[in-house]
Amino acid sequence: METLVEFIVRELVSQKDQVNVTRVERDDAVVIEVRVCPEDMGKIIGKQGKIARAIRTVVKAASSKEEKRVIVDII
Repeated sequence: METLVEFIVRELVSQKDQVNVTRVERDDAVVIEVRVCPEDMGKIIGKQGKIARAIRTVVKAASSKEEKRVIVDII
């Protein structure tokens, strides 16, 4: 799942080498943390959070077969 998020984020940002995607396992969920350069933060969030919401929707659809909930956290 983190490879999907990393692919989407790398295509959106201008500084691709500073993209860091990590997976954190919790009891009831999997958290995918996304870190980008501060200049690219607006490109990931988008106007009124539309791009961030779209990324979360794609991940939710892709993870529907997994037993745990997947959360995308933009840091």
